[in-house]
Formats: sequence, C-alpha cells, structure tokens
Amino acid sequence: MPTIAVIDYDMGNLHSVCKGLEKTGATPKITDSPIEIEQADAVILPGVGSFDPAVQHLRSRHLETPIKQVIASGKPFLGICLGLQILFESSEEGQEPGLGILAGKVRRFKFEPGLTIPQMGWNQLQFTQPNHPLWSEIASQPWVYFVHSYYVDPTDSQVTAATVTHGHQTVTAAVGQNNLMAVQFHPEKSSILGLKILSNFVSKVISENLALAG
Repeated sequence: MPTIAVIDYDMGNLHSVCKGLEKTGATPKITDSPIEIEQADAVILPGVGSFDPAVQHLRSRHLETPIKQVIASGKPFLGICLGLQILFESSEEGQEPGLGILAGKVRRFKFEPGLTIPQMGWNQLQFTQPNHPLWSEIASQPWVYFVHSYYVDPTDSQVTAATVTHGHQTVTAAVGQNNLMAVQFHPEKSSILGLKILSNFVSKVISENLALAG
C-alpha cells in the first residue's frame, strides 16, 4: 500500500488524519523532512489554527519549496482545512503571504443576522466537479464536517470542486486542479463518508503508481 507523507508543521490534527488513512489501508508517515516528503507516494497537508502562524511555521522548517516541488511533480497532494487556505496568495486573517500555488484570497464570512461564525458542524457539499476522483461513488449533496471562519476565493472559479452554503453565502469548499486536491472540511471528522473521501484519495495514489510502473 502507498506511503503518504503527512506534513508536520505544528498546525495539524495529524493523528486523526493518520488514523483515517490507516483505515483505508495506506501507510501514513508524519514528517517535516523534505527528503521523506519527496520519497512518499503522496502528500497531505493538514491544518488547524490561524493563517499567519501556519505559513510562518512552514517557512521556518523550509517546507515551502518541497511542497511546491511535490505539486509541480504531479504527485497526488491533498490539503485539509487550513492546509487548503495556505495554498492561496493571501488571507484577510493575517499579513503573511500564502504559498501562492493557487491564485486567489482567503476571506472571512460576511456578517449576517443570525449567522454563526465560525461555521461549526455538518453541512452539505454541492459538487461543481462531479467527476472529481475525491467524489467517486459518493452521492450528491453529502454531509461533511466543517470548522472555519474563513473560506477560499479562487481567482479561477474552474478550480472549485465543491461549494457549501452558510447563511446566504455560497463559497468554495474544495478545489481540484490536476494532482492538487484540497478541502475546507475535515474528512477525518466526517464519519463513514469522510473515510470514503480519504479512500478515494488513496485509490488515486494507487492508480498513479500503477500508471508509472506500467
């Protein structure tokens, strides 16, 4: 089974992600080593917390370049929650520049009477890339678990793989661009359906490996 590097930069719910991956049969490896990241079959960038500390921690560990190299190489890459947001250019949450791998900005939910910020709990996805590998064998409008006050606003709407509506605001909940996949929700907290999404990611990794071997 594939080895998946789970990037450790002191900002992620690493063990929950690893448990989810183990249930799919994958072998997760928590690491901040550029060499181990390069050698892995795929890479996951989790994240919980604030934008500025996240990018500061990544840069202090010299992980920005390895992340960009992995994505450029075509290796399957999955960002989760804050691990989605820091792929963008900037955030209304802080002052630090993001990684700039995807064009766009991270924005805060606009105030509405009765709207709870952060969005915390279960909500339904609307697929905008219904044939994306992450959604394989998943019925439309699935319920997944969110915890966030900010959302990504891609410059190119075509990279949006799913949206979610909170109050009257419909925002990007997942992106997909070639080998790069990232989600705002927490698949590791989304019960059986979340495990299926992680399993779909692992299946994508296996199929990529078989294609390279063949």
